[in-house]
Amino acid sequence: MHGNRWAHGLVTCLVMAAAVPLAAPHASASDDVPAPGRRLPHFRLFLKDGRTLVSFGEYVRIDGRVVFSMPTTSAVADPQLHLVDLAADRIDWDRTAAYTESVRARRYLETSADAEFALLTGDIAQALNDIGLTDQPQERLTIVSRARRALAEWPAAHYNHKQAEVRALLITLDEAIDGLRVAAGGDRFALSLVSSSSPRPAPDLVPLLAPPTEQDAIEQALTVARISDVPAERTSLLTVILAAVNRHLPELPTAWVRTIRATATAMLDREQRTDRSYAALTAEMLALATTRARAADVAGVEQVVDLVSRRDAALGAARPDALNGLLAAVHEQLDAARRLRLERDRYAIRLPELRAYRDAVSPLVSRLVRLGPVLDDIKAMTGSGPDAIGAILKATGDVQTGMSGLTPPVEFGDLHTLLLSATRMAETAARLRREAALTTDLDQARNASSAAAGALMLSARAVHELQAALRLPQSPR
Repeated sequence: MHGNRWAHGLVTCLVMAAAVPLAAPHASASDDVPAPGRRLPHFRLFLKDGRTLVSFGEYVRIDGRVVFSMPTTSAVADPQLHLVDLAADRIDWDRTAAYTESVRARRYLETSADAEFALLTGDIAQALNDIGLTDQPQERLTIVSRARRALAEWPAAHYNHKQAEVRALLITLDEAIDGLRVAAGGDRFALSLVSSSSPRPAPDLVPLLAPPTEQDAIEQALTVARISDVPAERTSLLTVILAAVNRHLPELPTAWVRTIRATATAMLDREQRTDRSYAALTAEMLALATTRARAADVAGVEQVVDLVSRRDAALGAARPDALNGLLAAVHEQLDAARRLRLERDRYAIRLPELRAYRDAVSPLVSRLVRLGPVLDDIKAMTGSGPDAIGAILKATGDVQTGMSGLTPPVEFGDLHTLLLSATRMAETAARLRREAALTTDLDQARNASSAAAGALMLSARAVHELQAALRLPQSPR
Protein backbone atom coordinates (compact mmCIF):
# COMPACT_ATOMS: atom_id res chain seq x y z
CA MET A 1 0.00 0.00 0.00
CA HIS A 2 2.89 2.34 0.79
CA GLY A 3 4.23 1.72 -2.72
CA ASN A 4 0.85 2.60 -4.26
CA ARG A 5 0.63 5.89 -2.35
CA TRP A 6 4.16 6.80 -3.40
CA ALA A 7 3.47 6.04 -7.09
CA HIS A 8 0.20 8.01 -6.98
CA GLY A 9 2.00 11.02 -5.55
CA LEU A 10 4.71 10.83 -8.18
CA VAL A 11 2.16 10.62 -11.00
CA THR A 12 0.33 13.67 -9.64
CA CYS A 13 3.61 15.57 -9.53
CA LEU A 14 4.42 14.54 -13.10
CA VAL A 15 1.07 15.61 -14.52
CA MET A 16 1.15 18.96 -12.71
CA ALA A 17 4.67 19.64 -13.92
CA ALA A 18 3.67 18.90 -17.52
CA ALA A 19 0.65 21.18 -17.31
CA VAL A 20 2.15 24.18 -15.46
CA PRO A 21 5.28 25.71 -17.04
CA LEU A 22 8.18 26.30 -14.70
CA ALA A 23 10.68 29.13 -15.00
CA ALA A 24 13.48 28.10 -17.35
CA PRO A 25 16.92 28.49 -15.75
CA HIS A 26 18.48 29.49 -19.11
CA ALA A 27 17.36 30.32 -22.62
CA SER A 28 16.43 27.49 -24.99
CA ALA A 29 14.74 27.17 -28.35
CA SER A 30 11.35 27.37 -26.65
CA ASP A 31 12.12 30.92 -25.45
CA ASP A 32 11.76 32.15 -29.04
CA VAL A 33 8.32 30.63 -29.73
CA PRO A 34 6.06 33.27 -31.31
CA ALA A 35 2.63 34.01 -29.95
CA PRO A 36 -0.30 31.95 -31.23
CA GLY A 37 -1.70 33.26 -34.50
CA ARG A 38 1.64 34.37 -35.92
CA ARG A 39 2.52 32.78 -39.24
CA LEU A 40 5.13 30.07 -39.35
CA PRO A 41 8.61 31.16 -40.52
CA HIS A 42 9.89 30.57 -44.04
CA PHE A 43 12.92 28.50 -44.87
CA ARG A 44 15.89 30.36 -46.32
CA LEU A 45 18.73 29.56 -48.68
CA PHE A 46 21.88 31.58 -48.12
CA LEU A 47 23.84 32.48 -51.23
CA LYS A 48 27.62 32.53 -50.98
CA ASP A 49 27.58 36.31 -51.36
CA GLY A 50 25.47 36.62 -48.19
CA ARG A 51 22.09 37.30 -49.80
CA THR A 52 19.17 35.06 -48.90
CA LEU A 53 16.29 33.52 -50.83
CA VAL A 54 12.99 32.62 -49.19
CA SER A 55 11.72 29.08 -49.68
CA PHE A 56 8.06 28.31 -49.11
CA GLY A 57 8.43 24.84 -47.63
CA GLU A 58 11.65 22.88 -47.67
CA TYR A 59 13.99 22.80 -50.65
CA VAL A 60 15.13 19.67 -52.50
CA ARG A 61 18.72 18.91 -53.57
CA ILE A 62 19.16 16.57 -56.53
CA ASP A 63 21.94 16.03 -59.10
CA GLY A 64 23.86 19.19 -58.26
CA ARG A 65 20.73 21.34 -58.30
CA VAL A 66 18.48 22.84 -55.62
CA VAL A 67 14.76 23.21 -56.32
CA PHE A 68 12.38 25.22 -54.17
CA SER A 69 9.17 27.27 -54.27
CA MET A 70 9.92 30.96 -53.87
CA PRO A 71 7.12 33.36 -52.87
CA THR A 72 6.99 36.40 -55.13
CA THR A 73 4.62 38.29 -52.82
CA SER A 74 4.48 38.92 -49.09
CA ALA A 75 0.95 37.52 -48.79
CA VAL A 76 0.52 35.17 -45.83
CA ALA A 77 -2.60 33.18 -46.66
CA ASP A 78 -2.12 32.49 -50.36
CA PRO A 79 1.26 33.70 -51.66
CA GLN A 80 2.15 33.53 -55.32
CA LEU A 81 4.90 30.95 -55.75
CA HIS A 82 7.54 30.45 -58.40
CA LEU A 83 9.40 27.17 -58.80
CA VAL A 84 13.14 27.90 -58.83
CA ASP A 85 15.90 25.58 -60.06
CA LEU A 86 19.43 26.74 -59.23
CA ALA A 87 22.91 25.25 -59.31
CA ALA A 88 23.62 23.92 -55.82
CA ASP A 89 27.15 25.34 -55.80
CA ARG A 90 25.74 28.86 -55.46
CA ILE A 91 24.46 28.07 -51.95
CA ASP A 92 26.31 28.42 -48.63
CA TRP A 93 25.13 25.06 -47.32
CA ASP A 94 26.51 25.42 -43.78
CA ARG A 95 24.50 28.58 -43.08
CA THR A 96 21.49 27.21 -44.96
CA ALA A 97 21.51 23.96 -42.97
CA ALA A 98 21.79 25.80 -39.64
CA TYR A 99 18.90 28.08 -40.55
CA THR A 100 16.80 25.15 -41.77
CA GLU A 101 17.27 23.41 -38.41
CA SER A 102 16.14 26.56 -36.62
CA VAL A 103 13.01 26.82 -38.77
CA ARG A 104 12.20 23.18 -38.12
CA ALA A 105 12.59 23.80 -34.39
CA ARG A 106 10.33 26.85 -34.49
CA ARG A 107 7.67 25.03 -36.44
CA TYR A 108 7.84 22.05 -34.16
CA LEU A 109 7.58 24.18 -31.03
CA GLU A 110 4.62 26.11 -32.44
CA THR A 111 2.67 23.10 -33.63
CA SER A 112 3.17 19.72 -32.00
CA ALA A 113 5.73 20.05 -29.21
CA ASP A 114 3.21 20.46 -26.36
CA ALA A 115 1.03 17.63 -27.65
CA GLU A 116 4.01 15.29 -27.93
CA PHE A 117 5.21 16.22 -24.44
CA ALA A 118 1.73 15.52 -23.12
CA LEU A 119 1.90 12.06 -24.72
CA LEU A 120 5.29 11.48 -23.14
CA THR A 121 4.12 12.44 -19.68
CA GLY A 122 1.01 10.35 -20.16
CA ASP A 123 3.12 7.32 -21.03
CA ILE A 124 5.34 7.90 -17.99
CA ALA A 125 2.32 8.37 -15.75
CA GLN A 126 0.87 5.10 -16.99
CA ALA A 127 4.18 3.35 -16.34
CA LEU A 128 4.31 4.70 -12.81
CA ASN A 129 0.72 3.65 -12.18
CA ASP A 130 1.84 0.16 -13.12
CA ILE A 131 4.01 0.20 -10.01
CA GLY A 132 0.88 -0.38 -8.00
CA LEU A 133 0.39 -3.68 -9.80
CA THR A 134 3.53 -5.23 -8.35
CA ASP A 135 4.96 -5.59 -4.86
CA GLN A 136 8.43 -6.56 -6.16
CA PRO A 137 10.97 -3.80 -5.28
CA GLN A 138 13.29 -4.69 -8.15
CA GLU A 139 10.48 -4.58 -10.73
CA ARG A 140 9.35 -1.21 -9.35
CA LEU A 141 12.90 0.07 -9.69
CA THR A 142 13.03 -1.13 -13.30
CA ILE A 143 9.76 0.66 -14.19
CA VAL A 144 10.85 3.96 -12.66
CA SER A 145 14.34 3.76 -14.20
CA ARG A 146 12.85 3.18 -17.64
CA ALA A 147 10.51 6.17 -17.21
CA ARG A 148 13.44 8.27 -16.02
CA ARG A 149 15.49 7.37 -19.11
CA ALA A 150 12.69 8.33 -21.51
CA LEU A 151 12.22 11.66 -19.75
CA ALA A 152 15.95 12.44 -19.69
CA GLU A 153 16.30 11.90 -23.44
CA TRP A 154 13.38 14.14 -24.33
CA PRO A 155 14.91 17.67 -24.41
CA ALA A 156 17.88 16.97 -26.67
CA ALA A 157 15.66 15.21 -29.22
CA HIS A 158 12.99 17.93 -29.11
CA TYR A 159 14.91 21.20 -29.26
CA ASN A 160 15.08 21.53 -25.40
CA HIS A 161 11.32 21.83 -25.19
CA LYS A 162 10.12 21.72 -21.52
CA GLN A 163 13.73 21.53 -20.40
CA ALA A 164 13.07 23.18 -17.01
CA GLU A 165 10.09 20.92 -16.30
CA VAL A 166 12.11 17.88 -17.30
CA ARG A 167 14.97 18.86 -14.99
CA ALA A 168 12.61 19.23 -12.01
CA LEU A 169 10.94 15.88 -12.75
CA LEU A 170 14.29 14.15 -13.13
CA ILE A 171 15.30 15.29 -9.65
CA THR A 172 12.06 13.87 -8.27
CA LEU A 173 12.52 10.61 -10.16
CA ASP A 174 16.13 10.30 -9.02
CA GLU A 175 15.08 10.64 -5.42
CA ALA A 176 12.43 7.99 -5.99
CA ILE A 177 14.94 5.70 -7.68
CA ASP A 178 17.35 6.17 -4.79
CA GLY A 179 14.66 5.12 -2.31
CA LEU A 180 13.60 2.14 -4.43
CA ARG A 181 17.20 1.00 -4.78
CA VAL A 182 17.58 0.94 -0.99
CA ALA A 183 14.30 -0.96 -0.74
CA ALA A 184 15.66 -3.47 -3.23
CA GLY A 185 18.82 -3.92 -1.17
CA GLY A 186 21.13 -1.58 -3.07
CA ASP A 187 23.15 1.52 -2.11
CA ARG A 188 22.27 5.19 -2.26
CA PHE A 189 24.02 7.85 -4.36
CA ALA A 190 23.46 6.16 -7.73
CA LEU A 191 25.16 7.49 -10.86
CA SER A 192 21.78 8.58 -12.28
CA LEU A 193 21.37 11.01 -9.37
CA VAL A 194 24.69 12.64 -10.14
CA SER A 195 23.71 13.34 -13.77
CA SER A 196 20.01 14.04 -13.25
CA SER A 197 20.18 17.83 -13.41
CA SER A 198 22.29 18.02 -16.58
CA PRO A 199 20.24 17.10 -19.68
CA ARG A 200 22.22 16.98 -22.90
CA PRO A 201 22.06 20.28 -24.81
CA ALA A 202 20.09 20.55 -28.05
CA PRO A 203 21.86 21.93 -31.15
CA ASP A 204 22.39 25.69 -31.17
CA LEU A 205 19.69 27.50 -33.13
CA VAL A 206 20.20 30.70 -35.10
CA PRO A 207 17.85 33.70 -34.96
CA LEU A 208 15.18 33.70 -37.64
CA LEU A 209 14.85 36.51 -40.14
CA ALA A 210 11.80 38.71 -40.48
CA PRO A 211 9.16 37.74 -43.06
CA PRO A 212 9.81 39.25 -46.52
CA THR A 213 8.12 42.51 -47.48
CA GLU A 214 6.87 43.23 -50.98
CA GLN A 215 10.20 44.91 -51.72
CA ASP A 216 12.08 41.89 -50.37
CA ALA A 217 10.02 39.50 -52.51
CA ILE A 218 10.63 41.54 -55.66
CA GLU A 219 14.35 41.99 -54.96
CA GLN A 220 14.92 38.31 -54.31
CA ALA A 221 13.09 37.46 -57.56
CA LEU A 222 15.48 39.84 -59.34
CA THR A 223 18.42 38.15 -57.62
CA VAL A 224 17.29 34.74 -58.90
CA ALA A 225 16.73 36.18 -62.38
CA ARG A 226 20.35 37.37 -62.36
CA ILE A 227 21.94 34.10 -61.21
CA SER A 228 19.64 31.51 -62.80
CA ASP A 229 21.15 29.45 -65.61
CA VAL A 230 17.70 28.53 -66.96
CA PRO A 231 16.64 31.07 -69.64
CA ALA A 232 12.91 30.31 -69.41
CA GLU A 233 13.05 30.83 -65.65
CA ARG A 234 14.80 34.18 -66.05
CA THR A 235 12.19 35.40 -68.53
CA SER A 236 9.32 34.20 -66.36
CA LEU A 237 10.72 35.83 -63.22
CA LEU A 238 11.34 39.16 -64.95
CA THR A 239 7.74 39.16 -66.16
CA VAL A 240 6.56 38.41 -62.62
CA ILE A 241 8.73 41.22 -61.23
CA LEU A 242 7.29 43.85 -63.57
CA ALA A 243 3.74 42.68 -62.83
CA ALA A 244 4.41 42.81 -59.06
CA VAL A 245 5.84 46.33 -59.28
CA ASN A 246 2.78 47.54 -61.17
CA ARG A 247 0.43 45.78 -58.76
CA HIS A 248 1.99 47.31 -55.63
CA LEU A 249 3.01 50.63 -57.16
CA PRO A 250 1.29 52.91 -54.58
CA GLU A 251 3.04 51.29 -51.61
CA LEU A 252 6.56 51.12 -53.06
CA PRO A 253 9.23 53.88 -53.00
CA THR A 254 9.22 55.85 -56.25
CA ALA A 255 12.98 55.88 -56.79
CA TRP A 256 13.24 52.20 -55.98
CA VAL A 257 10.43 51.40 -58.42
CA ARG A 258 12.16 53.38 -61.16
CA THR A 259 15.40 51.46 -60.66
CA ILE A 260 13.80 48.02 -60.42
CA ARG A 261 11.55 48.59 -63.40
CA ALA A 262 14.41 49.85 -65.58
CA THR A 263 16.64 46.95 -64.57
CA ALA A 264 13.98 44.27 -65.08
CA THR A 265 12.83 45.76 -68.39
CA ALA A 266 16.38 45.88 -69.77
CA MET A 267 17.03 42.31 -68.67
CA LEU A 268 13.74 41.07 -70.14
CA ASP A 269 14.41 42.83 -73.46
CA ARG A 270 17.83 41.21 -73.59
CA GLU A 271 16.38 37.76 -72.90
CA GLN A 272 13.71 38.18 -75.57
CA ARG A 273 16.23 39.41 -78.15
CA THR A 274 18.40 36.41 -77.39
CA ASP A 275 15.41 34.07 -77.75
CA ARG A 276 14.61 35.58 -81.15
CA SER A 277 18.23 35.32 -82.26
CA TYR A 278 18.41 31.64 -81.39
CA ALA A 279 15.03 30.94 -82.99
CA ALA A 280 16.28 32.56 -86.21
CA LEU A 281 19.57 30.67 -85.97
CA THR A 282 17.72 27.38 -85.54
CA ALA A 283 15.43 27.97 -88.52
CA GLU A 284 18.27 29.11 -90.80
CA MET A 285 20.77 26.39 -89.92
CA LEU A 286 18.23 23.56 -89.98
CA ALA A 287 16.95 24.64 -93.40
CA LEU A 288 20.52 24.81 -94.74
CA ALA A 289 21.41 21.40 -93.29
CA THR A 290 18.24 19.85 -94.73
CA THR A 291 18.91 21.24 -98.20
CA ARG A 292 22.47 19.92 -98.20
CA ALA A 293 21.43 16.56 -96.80
CA ARG A 294 18.92 16.11 -99.65
CA ALA A 295 21.81 16.66 -102.05
CA ALA A 296 23.89 14.04 -100.20
CA ASP A 297 26.38 16.83 -99.47
CA VAL A 298 28.05 15.35 -96.40
CA ALA A 299 30.83 17.93 -96.28
CA GLY A 300 28.25 20.70 -96.63
CA VAL A 301 26.28 19.48 -93.60
CA GLU A 302 29.51 19.17 -91.60
CA GLN A 303 30.17 22.81 -92.41
CA VAL A 304 26.76 23.65 -90.95
CA VAL A 305 27.78 22.00 -87.68
CA ASP A 306 30.86 24.23 -87.51
CA LEU A 307 28.83 27.27 -88.50
CA VAL A 308 26.31 26.64 -85.73
CA SER A 309 29.10 26.58 -83.14
CA ARG A 310 30.61 29.83 -84.44
CA ARG A 311 27.26 31.60 -84.50
CA ASP A 312 26.50 30.39 -80.97
CA ALA A 313 29.81 31.80 -79.75
CA ALA A 314 28.98 35.13 -81.40
CA LEU A 315 25.70 35.17 -79.46
CA GLY A 316 27.56 34.59 -76.21
CA ALA A 317 26.62 30.89 -75.85
CA ALA A 318 23.50 32.19 -74.13
CA ARG A 319 21.13 29.29 -74.87
CA PRO A 320 22.89 25.95 -74.28
CA ASP A 321 19.63 23.98 -74.41
CA ALA A 322 18.61 25.57 -77.72
CA LEU A 323 22.10 24.96 -79.09
CA ASN A 324 22.06 21.30 -78.06
CA GLY A 325 18.67 20.81 -79.68
CA LEU A 326 19.83 22.47 -82.90
CA LEU A 327 23.05 20.46 -83.03
CA ALA A 328 21.10 17.25 -82.48
CA ALA A 329 18.79 18.13 -85.40
CA VAL A 330 21.74 19.03 -87.66
CA HIS A 331 23.49 15.77 -86.79
CA GLU A 332 20.33 13.91 -87.80
CA GLN A 333 20.61 15.61 -91.19
CA LEU A 334 24.29 14.68 -91.29
CA ASP A 335 23.40 11.02 -90.80
CA ALA A 336 20.71 11.33 -93.49
CA ALA A 337 23.28 12.82 -95.89
CA ARG A 338 25.70 9.98 -95.17
CA ARG A 339 23.01 7.35 -95.75
CA LEU A 340 21.98 8.98 -99.04
CA ARG A 341 25.62 9.24 -100.13
CA LEU A 342 26.03 5.50 -99.49
CA GLU A 343 22.92 4.76 -101.52
CA ARG A 344 24.16 6.90 -104.42
CA ASP A 345 27.61 5.34 -104.30
CA ARG A 346 26.03 1.92 -104.45
CA TYR A 347 23.84 3.07 -107.31
CA ALA A 348 26.88 4.29 -109.24
CA ILE A 349 28.66 0.98 -108.73
CA ARG A 350 25.60 -1.05 -109.73
CA LEU A 351 24.48 1.17 -112.60
CA PRO A 352 26.17 -0.78 -115.47
CA GLU A 353 24.45 -4.02 -114.43
CA LEU A 354 21.12 -2.26 -113.94
CA ARG A 355 21.33 -0.67 -117.38
CA ALA A 356 22.21 -4.01 -118.97
CA TYR A 357 19.08 -5.60 -117.54
CA ARG A 358 16.97 -2.61 -118.53
CA ASP A 359 18.24 -2.75 -122.09
CA ALA A 360 17.52 -6.49 -122.26
CA VAL A 361 14.05 -6.32 -120.79
CA SER A 362 12.82 -3.11 -122.42
CA PRO A 363 11.89 -4.72 -125.80
CA LEU A 364 9.89 -7.38 -123.95
CA VAL A 365 8.09 -4.71 -121.93
CA SER A 366 7.34 -2.78 -125.12
CA ARG A 367 5.97 -5.93 -126.71
CA LEU A 368 3.66 -6.39 -123.72
CA VAL A 369 2.58 -2.73 -123.75
CA ARG A 370 1.60 -2.93 -127.44
CA LEU A 371 -1.04 -5.50 -126.45
CA GLY A 372 -2.96 -2.71 -124.72
CA PRO A 373 -5.66 -2.14 -127.41
CA VAL A 374 -6.57 -5.83 -127.82
CA LEU A 375 -6.59 -6.33 -124.05
CA ASP A 376 -8.87 -3.28 -123.78
CA ASP A 377 -11.31 -5.02 -126.14
CA ILE A 378 -11.33 -8.14 -123.95
CA LYS A 379 -11.77 -5.98 -120.88
CA ALA A 380 -14.70 -4.11 -122.44
CA MET A 381 -16.14 -7.34 -123.93
CA THR A 382 -16.58 -5.50 -127.26
CA GLY A 383 -15.33 -8.37 -129.38
CA SER A 384 -12.04 -10.19 -129.95
CA GLY A 385 -11.50 -12.23 -133.08
CA PRO A 386 -9.04 -15.03 -133.67
CA ASP A 387 -6.33 -12.68 -134.99
CA ALA A 388 -6.39 -10.59 -131.79
CA ILE A 389 -6.39 -13.60 -129.51
CA GLY A 390 -3.61 -15.20 -131.55
CA ALA A 391 -1.53 -12.03 -131.35
CA ILE A 392 -1.86 -11.99 -127.58
CA LEU A 393 -0.87 -15.62 -127.21
CA LYS A 394 2.08 -15.22 -129.58
CA ALA A 395 3.35 -12.10 -127.85
CA THR A 396 2.95 -13.45 -124.32
CA GLY A 397 4.74 -16.65 -125.29
CA ASP A 398 7.66 -14.71 -126.75
CA VAL A 399 7.86 -12.44 -123.69
CA GLN A 400 7.89 -15.39 -121.28
CA THR A 401 10.59 -17.10 -123.32
CA GLY A 402 12.68 -13.95 -123.32
CA MET A 403 12.16 -13.36 -119.57
CA SER A 404 13.22 -16.92 -118.76
CA GLY A 405 16.64 -16.23 -120.28
CA LEU A 406 17.26 -13.19 -118.03
CA THR A 407 18.68 -13.20 -114.51
CA PRO A 408 17.56 -9.97 -112.89
CA PRO A 409 19.79 -7.99 -110.51
CA VAL A 410 18.54 -7.99 -106.93
CA GLU A 411 17.22 -4.45 -107.41
CA PHE A 412 14.97 -5.69 -110.25
CA GLY A 413 13.78 -8.91 -108.62
CA ASP A 414 10.30 -7.62 -107.83
CA LEU A 415 10.01 -5.95 -111.23
CA HIS A 416 10.93 -9.19 -112.99
CA THR A 417 8.22 -11.07 -111.08
CA LEU A 418 5.72 -8.29 -111.84
CA LEU A 419 6.41 -8.51 -115.58
CA LEU A 420 5.95 -12.28 -115.56
CA SER A 421 2.64 -11.90 -113.70
CA ALA A 422 1.38 -9.30 -116.19
CA THR A 423 2.38 -11.57 -119.12
CA ARG A 424 0.67 -14.64 -117.68
CA MET A 425 -2.48 -12.68 -116.88
CA ALA A 426 -2.63 -11.38 -120.46
CA GLU A 427 -2.26 -14.96 -121.74
CA THR A 428 -5.02 -16.09 -119.36
CA ALA A 429 -7.30 -13.30 -120.60
CA ALA A 430 -6.82 -14.44 -124.21
CA ARG A 431 -7.48 -18.11 -123.47
CA LEU A 432 -10.59 -17.36 -121.39
CA ARG A 433 -11.94 -15.05 -124.12
CA ARG A 434 -11.50 -17.80 -126.74
CA GLU A 435 -13.28 -20.35 -124.52
CA ALA A 436 -16.08 -17.88 -123.86
CA ALA A 437 -16.53 -17.34 -127.57
CA LEU A 438 -16.57 -21.05 -128.33
CA THR A 439 -19.11 -21.81 -125.59
CA THR A 440 -20.96 -18.47 -125.71
CA ASP A 441 -20.50 -18.39 -121.94
CA LEU A 442 -21.04 -14.84 -120.65
CA ASP A 443 -19.59 -15.63 -117.21
CA GLN A 444 -16.40 -16.86 -118.84
CA ALA A 445 -16.25 -13.63 -120.86
CA ARG A 446 -16.48 -11.68 -117.62
CA ASN A 447 -13.58 -13.73 -116.21
CA ALA A 448 -11.58 -12.89 -119.31
CA SER A 449 -12.42 -9.22 -118.83
CA SER A 450 -11.14 -9.31 -115.25
CA ALA A 451 -7.91 -10.99 -116.36
CA ALA A 452 -7.40 -8.40 -119.11
CA ALA A 453 -7.93 -5.57 -116.63
CA GLY A 454 -5.35 -7.11 -114.30
CA ALA A 455 -2.85 -7.52 -117.15
CA LEU A 456 -3.24 -3.87 -118.18
CA MET A 457 -2.79 -2.65 -114.61
CA LEU A 458 0.29 -4.78 -113.97
CA SER A 459 1.84 -3.79 -117.29
CA ALA A 460 1.45 -0.07 -116.51
CA ARG A 461 2.92 -0.60 -113.07
CA ALA A 462 5.88 -2.51 -114.50
CA VAL A 463 6.65 0.29 -116.94
CA HIS A 464 6.59 2.86 -114.12
CA GLU A 465 8.84 0.80 -111.83
CA LEU A 466 11.31 0.11 -114.63
CA GLN A 467 11.71 3.85 -115.13
CA ALA A 468 11.93 4.60 -111.40
CA ALA A 469 14.50 1.88 -110.72
CA LEU A 470 17.17 3.73 -112.67
CA ARG A 471 16.61 7.11 -111.05
CA LEU A 472 19.25 8.53 -108.77
CA PRO A 473 18.35 7.75 -105.10
CA GLN A 474 16.65 10.71 -103.38
CA SER A 475 16.26 11.69 -99.75
CA PRO A 476 12.82 10.89 -98.29
CA ARG A 477 10.78 14.07 -97.75
